[in-house]
Amino acid sequence: MPNRRPKLRIVAPAASPEEAAAVVAALEQFMRDTAPTPAPQPQAPAGRAAWARASLLEATGHAPDEPVAWHRAARVS
Repeated sequence: MPNRRPKLRIVAPAASPEEAAAVVAALEQFMRDTAPTPAPQPQAPAGRAAWARASLLEATGHAPDEPVAWHRAARVS
């Protein structure tokens, strides 16, 4: 995910480098503290849906209980 936050830079001729750095640090901390919570990422289903498995078996001419090379027994739905 790209960084969408602006890169902060202060332009204040009268400020010392330490003062400018302190202001930028305070603004960055404020932005972190007030940033919205990221949206949850969708999770992939744990296993193949039963209808999808049945469709694949039918399309390849296999019987419903016949072992097939692409079938993973641990993930039967």
